[in-house]
Amino acid sequence: MNIRKYIAPVSGLVMVACGNETVQERPNIIYVFPDQFRNQSLAFWNDEEYARHVGWEADPVLTPNLDRFADESVVFSRAVSTCPLSSPYRGMFLTGMYPERSGVTLNCMAERPESTLNPDAECISDVFSANGYSCGYIGKLHAETPMKNDPANPGHYVSDRRPEWDAYTPPERRHGFSYWYSYGTFDVHKDPHYWDTEGVRHDPKEYSVKHETDKAIEFLRNEHGERKADAPFFLALAYNPPHSPYESLDDCMEEDFNLYRDMSYSELYVRPNADTTLSKAPSARYYFANVTGVDREFGRLLAELKALGLDKNTIVVFTSDHGETMCSQGTLDPKNSIYTESFNVPFMIRYPEKIRHRVDSTLLSTADIMPTMLALAGLGDKIPDTAEGRNLAPVILENGEPCDIPDAALYIRNTNGPKDKDGLVRGIFPEARGVKTHEYSMEITINKNHKIERVLIFNDIEDPYQLENISWKENPELFRDLCSILAEKLEESNDIWYRENILGEILANI
Repeated sequence: MNIRKYIAPVSGLVMVACGNETVQERPNIIYVFPDQFRNQSLAFWNDEEYARHVGWEADPVLTPNLDRFADESVVFSRAVSTCPLSSPYRGMFLTGMYPERSGVTLNCMAERPESTLNPDAECISDVFSANGYSCGYIGKLHAETPMKNDPANPGHYVSDRRPEWDAYTPPERRHGFSYWYSYGTFDVHKDPHYWDTEGVRHDPKEYSVKHETDKAIEFLRNEHGERKADAPFFLALAYNPPHSPYESLDDCMEEDFNLYRDMSYSELYVRPNADTTLSKAPSARYYFANVTGVDREFGRLLAELKALGLDKNTIVVFTSDHGETMCSQGTLDPKNSIYTESFNVPFMIRYPEKIRHRVDSTLLSTADIMPTMLALAGLGDKIPDTAEGRNLAPVILENGEPCDIPDAALYIRNTNGPKDKDGLVRGIFPEARGVKTHEYSMEITINKNHKIERVLIFNDIEDPYQLENISWKENPELFRDLCSILAEKLEESNDIWYRENILGEILANI
């Protein structure tokens, strides 16, 4: 691995007296992660300062609040979602562990009872809570298999939907979050529902992003005792938009849709890899509308943080669980691929007076988030031994501490394992693994016999839109080099492809 030292100065942390000891004042943390928000849907990437770091054109979106936030933040240009699906991302974010250890290997639903957050895992919120933080979770969780535990109807799922996707999370499975206003997964943006700390269901009948921001502001104001007034807080805010559906005005705010209503496909789709003949093509207007809706509410949250005088000692992160292909690469699947539109995610972090604004090309992966956030809060010595990601806080702080900088990022795609006699999925099939370096992306897809189905290789520097798939057969040396890097990442993560020697078997048979 590449060990670098950052030596730029950083301002000191505030120190306060506590009894007979002097202790580090802990920063508050707000972690905002809308679902399916692709990195390309941030207007600032078209500005000269940012554009040279990516090589592609940003979507024609209006994101004024996020643009200003970027100018105050460390902006990661190559952050990736290791397993770009909603549930596996959340399992990794919460635990710092790869899917097989977090327990969340596939998107959670009733027919996949084994894909659920490990109740014994030590999560980021467990650590914060144990160290004096008030922890709150607002919005979409989607990290647990649905159980027949509806508070209003014991012994039943929370709806009559079959198979059930939505879920109620009881207090004993909330991992240190003392304030709760959440649900499993439910894709009706203007008619959301939530269960509160006491298990009471709420149906607010309004745009979910606005409502969740209202609840977050209540948390910041501590209007109803949502948190301990004399303690730092950790708040996770998980918007569902701009996740699908994106088909009508039922899915977004009309004021936002009107900004894009009259745009032609040539104006909406600026990426040359987009296929506007796909049935999904009209979705861009509604997707971009929700991007702008998220931007507006994020701006309102930041304004409230400043009005309350909390902004100077609050770390704010804006990111997403995965991207959205939106007709790129000719696929209808919005996620779950190594294509840049799916795999690359926004990751911006602001910590006033502690970090300097810049664009950073570090290959930050999902499992790195938990240890990094704990270290930024001064809890680096509390990172659980179970965490498998890297602590990249020294990269962000530029504090001169040694840091293990990743040279590559792992990509994971699992699909259903076999079904039992009751139709329930047991285990996983590790359909694809891949790796991203600073220059290349590679994904290997296999069939049930562990034979190669497809290999994608892109030079992301020379071909930022991934228009040309480099033939692995015609470039065997490049393929072998990338497989060597992939092998290191598989071993590092103790992945099933490493444990069962799947990559070795592939290479031996070509």
